[in-house]
Amino acid sequence: MRFISADYLYTLDSKPIKNGVLQINNFGEIINIFENKTDIIGQNIEFFNGLLCPGFINAHCHLELSHLHNISNSVNGFSEFLAIVKKRDKYSKDFIAQAIRGAEDQMIKNGIVAVGDICNTIDTLEVKKNKKLHYYNFIESFEVKNERSNDAILKALLIRDVFRNNDLKATITPHSAYSVTPDLMQLIANVSDKFDYTFSIHNQETKEENILFNEKKGEFLYWLQSINASPEIWNNRSSSSSFLNELQPKRIVFVHNTYTTFVDLKDKYYCTCPYANLFIENKLPDYSIFSSDNLCVGTDSLASNSQLSIIKELALIEQNSDYSLEELLKIGCKNGANALGFSMCGTFEVGKTPGVNLITGFENSLANSSVEKIV
Repeated sequence: MRFISADYLYTLDSKPIKNGVLQINNFGEIINIFENKTDIIGQNIEFFNGLLCPGFINAHCHLELSHLHNISNSVNGFSEFLAIVKKRDKYSKDFIAQAIRGAEDQMIKNGIVAVGDICNTIDTLEVKKNKKLHYYNFIESFEVKNERSNDAILKALLIRDVFRNNDLKATITPHSAYSVTPDLMQLIANVSDKFDYTFSIHNQETKEENILFNEKKGEFLYWLQSINASPEIWNNRSSSSSFLNELQPKRIVFVHNTYTTFVDLKDKYYCTCPYANLFIENKLPDYSIFSSDNLCVGTDSLASNSQLSIIKELALIEQNSDYSLEELLKIGCKNGANALGFSMCGTFEVGKTPGVNLITGFENSLANSSVEKIV
């Protein structure tokens, strides 16, 4: 049993508690939360200078692309980034596995406790079986030709079932509105079941996506036509979110949203990956349009990021928004847990096992802060 205190305790379920104390058992479960240290008699209290918050939630990652780290220091737009991703199969299984292990270790060190991870393969399976982190595995499906939709869903089902058979959370999800035919979107909806808590989809990551659906022209249209994509992709959809009528998800997380405007917003969760946005498009979303109640944060992959650190992502958001410290921590902890269904994470509440992070170096800004995993 441990009693842990700091200058401030950010429960994210109530107001911050000055000199608050967490009572935590050997399994990381919160037994009690004390507002006053004088209520604790005859116990050793571990006091830390700084603030305590729950473990971070990395709401969007591509762990299986970790071996593509540092292939390029910069790209000129989305098409150049795709050229990096296409190199993913040019490496040995051992090299890929080693990179995945290293990436997970980095997330653990940086105070991340749960991950929404995009999967096109089972390369990450062995690491995830160790249960060092909580994972929601989004089995990404995409196909731009109607005649290949059945093959795409069968491949996704095989991968999903491998994860589920190893007691891992897994849902088949569409890659994006422009890369999934209406036929495949319907198949994804048909195979969805009671174990699918939510979906995750790349949304408005580039301006060309908006031009495709809003104006039926542009680089994406030219590209899709050049590969004989089914025209229903753009003809049947008037916006990036039109697919909602096809999939009809109970919950969904829109990811990236670099070119999302206020009029585009739905009553859904939105995930931002700011460092990846800068790497790929050299642009950040307009954070003023997003409520701090339904915005979460991810790192994307090491193919588009130099690090897997939520506190660094939050610091960048802070520099480009008006969110308070408490709102930023909600974005990094509570909202991601709610969006992905990690009910035991995200806030300090009795009975939960959210992990405990110590943030030091905070002086009116997260820019020079660092994080240490305490529990």
